[in-house]
Amino acid sequence: MSVILALAASLFYGSADFLGGLATRRAPVLGVVVLSQAAGLALLLAALPLLPAAAPTHADLAWGMAAGVTGGTGVALLYRALALGPMSVVAPVTAVCAIAVPVLVGLGLGERPGPWALAGVLVAVAAIVLISREPPTADEARRGISLGVWLALASGVVIGAFYVCLSRTSTAAGMWPLVMARTVSAALFVGTALARRQPALPPRGAVPIVVLSGVLDMGANVLYLLAVRGGMLSVVSTLASLYPAATVMLAAIVLRERLRGAQAVGLAFAAVAVALITAG
Repeated sequence: MSVILALAASLFYGSADFLGGLATRRAPVLGVVVLSQAAGLALLLAALPLLPAAAPTHADLAWGMAAGVTGGTGVALLYRALALGPMSVVAPVTAVCAIAVPVLVGLGLGERPGPWALAGVLVAVAAIVLISREPPTADEARRGISLGVWLALASGVVIGAFYVCLSRTSTAAGMWPLVMARTVSAALFVGTALARRQPALPPRGAVPIVVLSGVLDMGANVLYLLAVRGGMLSVVSTLASLYPAATVMLAAIVLRERLRGAQAVGLAFAAVAVALITAG
């Protein structure tokens, strides 16, 4: 069941990213992020009365707050890295680091996936690199990439820490760690918008897409949390990180974007990775 939940989380993450990407074509990135974060938080708060009673400990809430700090910081670093370096370098570096951290932590905590599952993790890393890689534009090619790469590394590490923080919460905590995480990250982005004196909300025409993106992103977090509580962190985080496959497929179906050769190979690798992890 944890494999299915993790794959569903990957699908939701990828769909949320696709819609968020569409929204940023119509509105400033910061406004999109603020509204999507708020929409996800509102959905979760509305659903709490319908969920089983939970009894989070102080540790659960602290891990949730840490997840909010790491998740929000990771996204901010990623946007800055994309502004400084070519996407063809930044995206794969971030994705690989985001997988490496929870895998290493999981192994350090005593997880021992079978040989097939470990092979699947390695294939998944290759898949994400291939799917995420984009050819640099002429403008990107002229820029220095050293700072962008360092920021991408930092972003990946911090996003990986987000996965780890959520995994350390208890089942008895229910969804309260996510409430804490989203409250903290939303406050972080609202504060950033106010400090930069930028609009905190996107234009009205982009609102429905942004809200749906936020709802899907929160749904992905819920699915990931359920998956990691029932499975190994190293495996669940890897499967959830396959979300670029969903983003690329939606772009091909909805926007008629052509798949590049590397992306097609990456999608095939992703399917092999899922098969190996499931078999393991």
